[in-house]
Amino acid sequence: MLCSLRIRNLAVIEAVDVEFTPGFNVLTGETGAGKSILVEAVGLLLGARASAELVRTGEAQATIEALFDHDQQEIVVRRELSAQGRSRSFINGALATAAALRGLSMRLVELHGQHEHQALLDPLTHLPLVDEYAGLEDLAAGVGANWGAVKTLREEHERSRMDAREKAARLDLIAFQLGEIEKAAPKEGEDEALGATRQVLASAERVQRLCEESYAALYESDGAVLAALGGVWKRVGELAALDPQFASHVEARDGIKAQLEDLASFLRSYAAGVDASPSRLQEVEDRLALLERLKRKYGPSLEDLIARGRALARERDLLTGAGERAGDVAQRLDMATTQFLVAARELSRRRREASGRFARDVESLLASLAMARTRFDVRFDGRELGPDEWSERGIDRAEFFVSPNPGEELRPLARIVSGGELSRIMLALKTLAAGEGTDKTLIFDEVDAGIGGRVADVVGGRLRALGDRFQVLCITHLPQIAARATTHVRIEKNVRGGRTVTSVERLGNAERVDEIARMIGGAVVTEQVRGTARDLLNGPGRPAEAKGESERRKRR
Repeated sequence: MLCSLRIRNLAVIEAVDVEFTPGFNVLTGETGAGKSILVEAVGLLLGARASAELVRTGEAQATIEALFDHDQQEIVVRRELSAQGRSRSFINGALATAAALRGLSMRLVELHGQHEHQALLDPLTHLPLVDEYAGLEDLAAGVGANWGAVKTLREEHERSRMDAREKAARLDLIAFQLGEIEKAAPKEGEDEALGATRQVLASAERVQRLCEESYAALYESDGAVLAALGGVWKRVGELAALDPQFASHVEARDGIKAQLEDLASFLRSYAAGVDASPSRLQEVEDRLALLERLKRKYGPSLEDLIARGRALARERDLLTGAGERAGDVAQRLDMATTQFLVAARELSRRRREASGRFARDVESLLASLAMARTRFDVRFDGRELGPDEWSERGIDRAEFFVSPNPGEELRPLARIVSGGELSRIMLALKTLAAGEGTDKTLIFDEVDAGIGGRVADVVGGRLRALGDRFQVLCITHLPQIAARATTHVRIEKNVRGGRTVTSVERLGNAERVDEIARMIGGAVVTEQVRGTARDLLNGPGRPAEAKGESERRKRR
């Protein structure tokens, strides 16, 4: 669960701190206020590609930090983006790679943005949804790994059958490429670590000065904090003797003192360890430039570069006879193909068994989303795909077919649905794929596209029910959906001192009435519109606290 989010200097956001709660959280505000930037911030926090353009104009750095509660453990994730395009990430204070963030994101958050509606029109996205529904992700991942082995061995087998001239030319190229990579000897995560080091070295004098000034403020100056705290604790101790409410603060004294002493020690050792010499900075710059050049040639990522080196070494050994013979490769290819087919056929069988249940459950959910007579089907190719058609998805090809209107034939999803229907089908699919309740956070960016009126109220009810099983965050422009929330966050954009500033506020019951009235009435909000807003908040399925506030208003 996402507990809190802190953003500094990201796009139009100068400084935002917002807390979320379990259940159904909505984010509302005028178009362009910065709602989607909050969702983008979470994406960046969990490994999305960063850009220097996201740093607020005139600022050196943007920071995003979030506190998650996962499996009864607190996880703090932080990402820093510099105006020069560099990025650093931390998990619980330790430097982390983008790959580590992406791995973490799979456990913590599911982001369902507007682009996913269009992605749903691509049949290649359909089988993974069936796999997720049926709990076949591990089996599908195994099939994908087996296919990777088959594909690699196919390539090696083809190369092993080269004639002498082709083999010599290929060995020359391998020798050159592998020589470049082996000479550089790249290590996993090295580029990100060097980028962080470069940032510190480029500001070495400032870093040392800040450390020394902070240490002096804690320990050495006339008004040193640690010395002054002695007098504070003495007074708090006297207060505790008079009023037990101060006792907990006295008990915390030793812990606070220890934390400050640890900070002072770290400041001193960190400042001493910073190498401010120009030669060290140049060394880091040169190494980064080398890695960037090699990533452009063999990457794009450092992980890809390292994997490329291993693959070239295997191919060199194969072609020179230091590795396996062609016959051995062929034998391994036959074994890998057999393993792939066994796993892929089992996956295919279980997919086809699950597809009927999946279609019925989708129809049931769509009925609850005001698409009561919609028919839905998962249609597979009638045959097993041939070797040239195999892929990481196995030996199946399937596509969703739908008929939203009675009497109409089932047709491919991409050819039949409107924007509003697509939004509801996406919500139904994601509800199914989410499975049983966990502490994962589901984020929906404008799942209400193309709907309104009674349908919007129905979708709001579905999201509210989903919030009973998961933490749900939803950006919406519709009052019917906002009224269903257990927590309501308003995002506003204002101009202060000639600069655009975005603010975020959790709303109480009275503020919710005003915000929902704005969503209904626009610029002119009358008392009649406020009454409609109260009715929405007081309707069936709304949070009890909103109803209580409405009743108190009526009594007054």
